[in-house]
Amino acid sequence: MNLSRRQFLKLTTSGIGATSLGALGFAPDRVLADVRNFKLASTTQTRNTCPYCSVSCGVIMYGLGDRSKNAHLKLVHIEGDPDHPVNRGTLCPKGASLIDFVNSPHRLKFPEYRAPGASEWQRVTWEWALDRIARLMKDDRDKNFVAKNAAGVTVNRWTTVGLLAASASSNETGYLTHKIFRSMGMTAMDNQARV
Repeated sequence: MNLSRRQFLKLTTSGIGATSLGALGFAPDRVLADVRNFKLASTTQTRNTCPYCSVSCGVIMYGLGDRSKNAHLKLVHIEGDPDHPVNRGTLCPKGASLIDFVNSPHRLKFPEYRAPGASEWQRVTWEWALDRIARLMKDDRDKNFVAKNAAGVTVNRWTTVGLLAASASSNETGYLTHKIFRSMGMTAMDNQARV
């Protein structure tokens, strides 16, 4: 079939017009009147704090799922919390892409342990991981705790371990964390918010 440029344009324009009329019908009022369902209407809202930096912006996470015993909630949308005093609904590019971080198939969800000299990580339980951390801290404190300095003054210091606290924690959590670790004698403490 030999078509000139003008004939080709006429043919494609009439084809597009016929397809549109066939899809919408000759009276598109019904199609235009249909209301689209709001995509977040059947979701559950959860408020949280963005984990990325020390600004601690508030986020609202929307999940699909009825929270029954066998159903897993799937996050479908994350946005800034307009009622949060820090960000007032805005998010930086990292916070706006938080949905990709949460739904990533490569996200680590369980503790893993690599034995000294081993090349592979092995999955362990939370109970095992917390017990191991507590045991290593206790052993180090027992070995390196300084009760008195050279002058005989009581100092109660544990200087071989440090703590970097999370910036996304509340003031109350930061206060309790600081008090608990100071009561063990830890002197090297800092907060991610300052870094």
